[in-house]
Amino acid sequence: MSREDVQKKWEARIAAFRSSGEKATRWCKTNQVDRRQLYAWMKRLNGSSAAAAAKPTTFINVKVAPETGPEQPACLRIRLGAAVIEVDTGFNPALLRDVVQALEAVC
Repeated sequence: MSREDVQKKWEARIAAFRSSGEKATRWCKTNQVDRRQLYAWMKRLNGSSAAAAAKPTTFINVKVAPETGPEQPACLRIRLGAAVIEVDTGFNPALLRDVVQALEAVC
């Protein structure tokens, strides 16, 4: 059996296993396939075009709805030991970084 024939045989086995929905142990026992070989071939064929073609990527459109309701100021609380830092919308990232580094040095 040629190398291509062996690869096609394993591609078919892997496709049958994936479409079965069964656990690998059970599927392998039923189909008289060594479980370690199944996993080895799945790993080996993971990047091949045939394996990629068997599982195409599907994209869906998503629409983001605007937020409704009254806007409330966002507040984030960060606890570092006994210290609590409250961060409001529009905070200064550099200042927050300096405060956190100072608290880490103390704790």
